[in-house]
Amino acid sequence: MAETLLQKLKNGSNVYGTCIVSTSPIWSKAVAGAGLDFVFIDTEHIPVDRNEMTFLCQTYKALGLDPIVRIPSPDPYLACMAKDAGAVGVLAPYVETVAQIREMVGATKYRPLKGERLRQLLSGERPPEPELLAYLENYNAGSLCLVNIESVAAVRDLDLLLAVPGLDAVIIGPHDLSVSMGLPEQYEHPEYQKTVGDIIRRTRAHGVAAGIHFPADPARQIRYMKEGVNMVLHSSDLFLFSQKLAEDMTRIKTAAGDLSQLSFENDLVV
Repeated sequence: MAETLLQKLKNGSNVYGTCIVSTSPIWSKAVAGAGLDFVFIDTEHIPVDRNEMTFLCQTYKALGLDPIVRIPSPDPYLACMAKDAGAVGVLAPYVETVAQIREMVGATKYRPLKGERLRQLLSGERPPEPELLAYLENYNAGSLCLVNIESVAAVRDLDLLLAVPGLDAVIIGPHDLSVSMGLPEQYEHPEYQKTVGDIIRRTRAHGVAAGIHFPADPARQIRYMKEGVNMVLHSSDLFLFSQKLAEDMTRIKTAAGDLSQLSFENDLVV
């Protein structure tokens, strides 16, 4: 039996994915041949409704690509909805507290248990009965709990957050983190670089997988993998398409004399 995504992460293996924006059924054929382990479906910033989310999850799951859904907020009920749609993993955005992570663990690892009984289990007040535990483990086999670390407050309390049992992976949100640090989009700033490296090292030291999502420049992903990232979330179908289309059109227009070579070279600078 092939390793699940969760098993790969627990073993420290590298896993690779990209963000999928298009809901076109034909698009999945191109994605399936790209050598990915998972697809990232963002319902926080992308207008994807529940029906479209379910369609995407079921389509990519059938192709052997594990769907990871980012929900709009760290809400356990939204997490359960994503799981119902077929998500293998749920990513909660802008997490800053232990309580938020516990709720996400409850929704992804102990579903369908809810309410007071779930609170008792998560707090350790009342451990699950053996029969219940076996049921929940089987029901949620392979389910992933992921959170975005993207603020100064989250970095400050990172060790507390990482200590919550059941957390599988941390995905750094580079844009929001830079804004929270007062260094908006200054991704090469020494302090920003130091903070990202610190998050990666501390996360991996806790036995939790680490990733970061950048829209462009594979060199950044390679750099962070050298620092310990093992969950590579690279770019998106929309960005890669627009990037390649702009490059090709620039080449064509340059060859036709409608753009100068200097213009083309400047367009390639990222």
